[in-house]
Amino acid sequence: MNRWHRSGEQVVCHLDRQEAAVVRGLVSQIQDMLLARAEEAPQDELSELTGIRTGPSTPPDDLILGRLLPDFHRLDLDEHEAGDEDSAAALRSLHEPALLDAKTGVAAVVLDTCPPEGGDVRLGPAEAEAWLSALNDVRLALGTALDVQEDMPDELPEDDPRSPHLGVYHWLTWVQETLVEAVMG
Repeated sequence: MNRWHRSGEQVVCHLDRQEAAVVRGLVSQIQDMLLARAEEAPQDELSELTGIRTGPSTPPDDLILGRLLPDFHRLDLDEHEAGDEDSAAALRSLHEPALLDAKTGVAAVVLDTCPPEGGDVRLGPAEAEAWLSALNDVRLALGTALDVQEDMPDELPEDDPRSPHLGVYHWLTWVQETLVEAVMG
C-alpha cells in the first residue's frame, strides 16, 4: 500500500488485493459482532409505538465488544451510591443503539469504498472520517484480542501465537496514521 495522499478534496491510496482483503475482512468481522449485539436489544411495545429504540442494559460479556461499547457511566467503586447501577444501565439502554448504528454505518462505508480485488480508494471528507472511525474500531478490537500494552515490543517471538497478528495491528496503525495526515492536509 502506498501512503494516503490528498488529491483535491479527496484522499487517495492504492490497496493491493491482499491489503483490501485484510481491511474488508476485519471490518466485516467487527460489523458482524456489532450487528449481533444489536439483535440482543429487548423488544418492547413502547419502543415499537414511539420508534425510540432501547438497547441491552448490561455491558457485553465479550471483551472485544466491551472495548467497542464501553460503559456510558463508570462507577467509582469506592464512592458509588445506591441507584448508580440503575443509571449506568439506563444510559447504556438509551445510547447503545445509536452507537451501534454509527459503528455499523462507518463499517458499511469502508466496505462500500474498499474494492474487493484491490485498487484505488478515493474518499471524500465524510468517507475519510468513516474510514478513520472504522479503522479505529478494528485496531481497538485487535489490540484487545492481542492484549496490546504500552510496553509491548514491536515484534514478538516467532513462537508467540500473537506474532503475525501484531504485524497486522502495526500495519493498520500506519494506515490510520497516514490517513490522518492526508485528511489534515
